[in-house]
Amino acid sequence: MFYKKKDEELKSGVLFQLGWDSRVRQTEIGVIVKDGVVTLTGTVGSYAEKIAAKEAAHRVRGVLDVANDIEVHVPGDALGNDADIAQAVRHALDWDVLVPADQIHSTVTHGWVTLEGNVENYRHRLDAERAVGHLRGVRGVTNSITVVAPINPEKLKHVIEDVLSVRAEREAVRIKVQVEGGEVSLGGAVNSWDEANAILGAVSHAPGVTAVHDHLVIHPYDLSFEAAQS
Repeated sequence: MFYKKKDEELKSGVLFQLGWDSRVRQTEIGVIVKDGVVTLTGTVGSYAEKIAAKEAAHRVRGVLDVANDIEVHVPGDALGNDADIAQAVRHALDWDVLVPADQIHSTVTHGWVTLEGNVENYRHRLDAERAVGHLRGVRGVTNSITVVAPINPEKLKHVIEDVLSVRAEREAVRIKVQVEGGEVSLGGAVNSWDEANAILGAVSHAPGVTAVHDHLVIHPYDLSFEAAQS
């Protein structure tokens, strides 16, 4: 028998994680929990802090989903003009060895960064967003980078299933993989956000992946018996 946490317990857990995480100012963030779904509200001073708050909430076992409604208001002393931010974005892309900077260009409007361009690997797309998301003055990031890669969908599906099998046999049984072109959709149940994040990370490295659609459901119970019966 497995215990399902009540919403009040989940709220306490989220507040603890927000207070524990040095990247987040807990007092600026409101937490609402209903049926295991956490809504974060309030105002923070950077896009990086908004993402850190989401990650903190996901660390609480039993949290199913997080709606991140936090707004980013950059303080005046940290708010550079768009030209300064654009220059910082270019430096961040150029200095990150995992990002093909010459294939990516950006537009900055009122602190909001839009990334565009063509890359050969889905991880390049994710790494570019990560590189600029922590910059001073950035209020948000829209990632419009396109992944262009030759792909055999059937081969890609087998590669991903093999990746999941290497991680753990029970994960491969529980996770459903669909491939259309280079776009991968993952469905099924996982025990925690950490497990889901690890699976998404592993799949995103597969050659030929152009997009990953996350339809995984976080279930706070042990699913091994259910998987064995399916």
